[in-house]
Amino acid sequence: MGNPAGNITRRRFLKTVSVTSAAAATGMLSTQALAAAEFTLKYANNLPATHPMNLRAKEMAVKIAAESKGRIDFQVYPNNQLGNDTDTLGQVRSGAVDFFTLSPLILGTLVPAAQISGVGFAFKDYNQVWAAMDGELGAHVRKQIQDKASVFAFEKIWDNGYRQITNSTRAINKPDDLKGMKLRVPPSPLWTSMFRAFDAAPASINFAEVYSALQTKIVEGQENPLAIIATAKLYEVQKYCSVTNHMWDGFWFLGNKKSFERLPKDLQEIVTRNVNEAGIKQRADVKLLNDSLVADMKSKGLQFNDTDNELFRAKLRSAGFYAEWHKKFGDEAWAMLEKYTGKLA
Repeated sequence: MGNPAGNITRRRFLKTVSVTSAAAATGMLSTQALAAAEFTLKYANNLPATHPMNLRAKEMAVKIAAESKGRIDFQVYPNNQLGNDTDTLGQVRSGAVDFFTLSPLILGTLVPAAQISGVGFAFKDYNQVWAAMDGELGAHVRKQIQDKASVFAFEKIWDNGYRQITNSTRAINKPDDLKGMKLRVPPSPLWTSMFRAFDAAPASINFAEVYSALQTKIVEGQENPLAIIATAKLYEVQKYCSVTNHMWDGFWFLGNKKSFERLPKDLQEIVTRNVNEAGIKQRADVKLLNDSLVADMKSKGLQFNDTDNELFRAKLRSAGFYAEWHKKFGDEAWAMLEKYTGKLA
């Protein structure tokens, strides 16, 4: 059987070896440093370990350990390991989990104002997105999160990308093609409302169950950025991918207020700076990945088609979607959105 203590030491060594090599320059040379961390911080997310979010998060964890000289052990839990989105949001609110990345739209179940960045066919390109989210609109949303919840959001929102529709039935070329389609959407009122405006049949399902729901035909289709369609291998259970760019989606990097405030100011600064820097790098990674994936997934049998955004925007206008959400978000927030997107309705 060998020596259990030896195995533990070896496991601990393997766990810390990457940290140690990255930390050599800062003087954190002892593997004991991590074992004796003063603060253990848990960060959970719903994406596969191979997604740029997790690659950057792991890199960030190493930097935080090194810069804090081993005082912080920043642990990354990818792929719904600590529960689905709804569960983990509850855990970050209670402090059982310290950090969590969540789509603004799902956060909308707790902080309604957070959903404004996901209004359908609003942002025409990434220049508009980052200007808004790093500017007045993002600041407005972060204040609402801070005021209404036991959580807060870091300054730089991470990227998920523009969302596309996949399904196993037919190509979506125009709004009418969505009529009656059973489509998985995340548990968020804005998503449901938008697809109802297209006369589809949206069903709220947590991301952890999406693959099996598509495989067993509980739903015909789903919508996600290409990076997620690829890393979650949804192309295995879908036939068509329609490039609709119907919604930009990101991830607010949320923290539990009390947990964060327990950290001394110097450690708060190290965590904040590294989270924001990793977020900026992850944005570039996701854009690169999304841009490169069409050819790759075509080779795996997924059929792609382009669409005319203006047709879909016109349908949302005539269905009263923009007017309804303008009313829900209020004049001030809507004016902030249109400052970056131009007039929507």
